[in-house]
Amino acid sequence: MSTQLTVNQYFNSESVQQKFEKMLGQKSAGFISSVLQTVNNNNLLAKADPATILNAAATAASLDLPINQSLGRAWIVPFKGQAQFQIGYKGFVELAQRSGRYKSINAIEVYENQYNGFNALTEQIDADFSVDGTGKVVGYAAHFELLNGFTKTVFWSREKVEQHAKRFSKSFANGPWKTDFDAMAKKTVLKYTLSNWGILSIEMQTAHLADQAVIPEDGKYQYADNVIDIEANNAEEETARVVKFLEKVKSIDDLDMLEDSLSGEEITEDAQQAIDEKRESLTVKA
Repeated sequence: MSTQLTVNQYFNSESVQQKFEKMLGQKSAGFISSVLQTVNNNNLLAKADPATILNAAATAASLDLPINQSLGRAWIVPFKGQAQFQIGYKGFVELAQRSGRYKSINAIEVYENQYNGFNALTEQIDADFSVDGTGKVVGYAAHFELLNGFTKTVFWSREKVEQHAKRFSKSFANGPWKTDFDAMAKKTVLKYTLSNWGILSIEMQTAHLADQAVIPEDGKYQYADNVIDIEANNAEEETARVVKFLEKVKSIDDLDMLEDSLSGEEITEDAQQAIDEKRESLTVKA
């Protein structure tokens, strides 16, 4: 019986290294190293399906976006035992700039001392951006101007961003939304703006398709709701799925991360009992 390859085995294979070299040239070794470092620094990601990690990384490489959280271009995050590809707002800005069609493009936080109002019809935002923002962030604005003079401005309140994220991002309680809400909020508003009114180059179309997707095969995208349907379409399968992940949990931190990834789902009583029993056993060991 064949065994599944590990993440390191995937990325150390000659065919995979040649694939990344073809896409990135001399940058391929550094890119692969950054991906492996990302995986090794995240317990749940390290236990995710290696094929989905590889395909997420290959998507980032095809878009020439680095996998490095501090750079804010793209991430690979764990989701239900698989790897989900996500693009940051700086990644969308970079892809837009490459088209050569934009005169300016930006996404920013809007603070309460700056903001007075927004007219959604005329797209006029009444705010004083000449002063440094202080106090709470009340919303997020995205704006671009094309070389032909066309402009677009969109403003979403913080509450609207949260509602959108909770509805459409099943990993809302985990990954980038948890570690850098403002960056993800700016990305959400900018992505909406570009997808509806921006220039959709081939790269930008790929980015919109791949963002927040699990990629089981090169060029194929599964979104969160589809993954849930495949993995757990009845209570028995849901419990079995949670128990399977619990077998990989070795510490309280691992268990906390698992519960974060399940946040917002309706899990079965048996699954919750298994989680509680696992926490009790880990607490006793500690």
